[in-house]
Amino acid sequence: MIKDDNQSLTSNEEQNDTQNPPDADNLWQLDESALAAKYATDPENGLSTAEAAERLQHNGRNELETKRTSRFVQFIKQFNNSIIYILAAAAVLTFFMHHYSDSIVIGLVIIANAIIGYVQERQAGNALERIREMLISKNFVIRDGKKLEIDARELVVGDLVNLEAGDAVPADMRLISADNFNVQESVLTGETNPVEKQEEPMTETTTALADRKNMVYASTAVTSGSAVGIVTATAEDTEIGHIQQSVSDVKQTTTPLMRNLNSLGVGLSIAIVVAAVLLFLLGMVMDTYSLPTLLIAVITMVVGSMPEGLPASTSVVLAMGTRQMTKKNVIVKSLPAVETLGAVDIVNTDKTGTLTKNEMTVTKVVTPEHTFDVTGVGYDDNGGVNFDGHLKLNGNKVDWHQDNAMEWLVKIAGQTTDAELHFENNRWELTGEPTDGALTTLYRKMTGHDPEVEEVDSLPFDSAFRFSARLADLDGQRLLMVKGSPATVLRLTDQATQTAYWDDAMDDLTADGLRVVALAYQEVDDDVTTIDAQAIGGLHLA
Repeated sequence: MIKDDNQSLTSNEEQNDTQNPPDADNLWQLDESALAAKYATDPENGLSTAEAAERLQHNGRNELETKRTSRFVQFIKQFNNSIIYILAAAAVLTFFMHHYSDSIVIGLVIIANAIIGYVQERQAGNALERIREMLISKNFVIRDGKKLEIDARELVVGDLVNLEAGDAVPADMRLISADNFNVQESVLTGETNPVEKQEEPMTETTTALADRKNMVYASTAVTSGSAVGIVTATAEDTEIGHIQQSVSDVKQTTTPLMRNLNSLGVGLSIAIVVAAVLLFLLGMVMDTYSLPTLLIAVITMVVGSMPEGLPASTSVVLAMGTRQMTKKNVIVKSLPAVETLGAVDIVNTDKTGTLTKNEMTVTKVVTPEHTFDVTGVGYDDNGGVNFDGHLKLNGNKVDWHQDNAMEWLVKIAGQTTDAELHFENNRWELTGEPTDGALTTLYRKMTGHDPEVEEVDSLPFDSAFRFSARLADLDGQRLLMVKGSPATVLRLTDQATQTAYWDDAMDDLTADGLRVVALAYQEVDDDVTTIDAQAIGGLHLA
């Protein structure tokens, strides 16, 4: 039995209840000829180069525009808090009082504070821009009957796009062909399981976004198969573009720190002004000093009471926090956001893990005799196995090969996965489903190489029976290997006498918030060439 952990990082609103597409027509109901007529395209040869260029000129690039703030405005915003206003007033007063040294010092403090905040936010903005440029994808498009690879931002409505496993869907599209095509749509729907797509028109007049089997959407990812689709929406007109617009319309609020600083500034200002007025009135009544001398003394007290070092010290502290976050690969675009992020104690997510990186890692392996802890995060194969070839077992180093069930589990993990890992941009990237990616990574950690599969037949995962199966030749044996829901797989095994053990194990694992996947196998005759889901039984649990 194997455990994998769905890592949580970033958040999107679930869109399952969306009932209407961007276009007034129900695109999922249209056939290929109707789609071609609607978007004035050829379902075989695509758009002409001239027509694509004209549409690109008219509609703009296929990219989500972010609201850009000029450098001047960004610098001016650094002066936008009540304490800075008070210090600026104090600087003006001291200048007209001919206390030039005080005026200069206060002015330098104000400018230094603005420069610190501006420089930090510009660095964060530049980092985000570089990341944005790195994320520009390329896709194969058919134009003038030729297959071309172009930047996704050059796509236009009506383009004929070819999608393969590992591709990012660059725009909203209606599929006109699909071959074993599955798409990960968790960024829109929150559901972690890939969705199987089709090319045939659907009959429903209203359907939720997650149920539109012949539509694919920008920002989702292809996990398996291939397909061809007609682009129906780009940039802000896509579903992800609508989400961006909704987010941009959210009312901006100040952070707790800035609210407290503004409150402190206002309260302090009122207190100082009241004290100054009372002292001025008291001096006039006592007639101790002349009026000009008394006025200068009161203004000097007001200026001296201003905490001119507070804005600068606050910016320095926030900048230090931003630097610490940067070392942990977190980019903070606005300095006050560091304080808000630091005040977070608990992050609540729903059962689908909407705050998700869409990346899984095997963290525990349970066999009939042992529970293994697997180290390492993501798809890097450095974790799990120490240099001496041992794995942690209940806190102690042992040779994991001594556990026969663990041996079988590693073999089955390598034989039942369809995911492939490749090293790009200084990190391991996944082509395939996250669950399969976790199994492939486990196999690589244990063996040091990629799995090699001699497949005879495969049975894809089906929600009706909640498992997938593969028939393959391994070490001179023909094996039937099953991967799926623990409850379902257990019913198909010979572990009836250990039901209590597995129930306790699953309770412990699920209590940690981990997803559970069960693996099992069975030796079969060499003449067996197909998998009969109804005949599977008597498996050995790995």
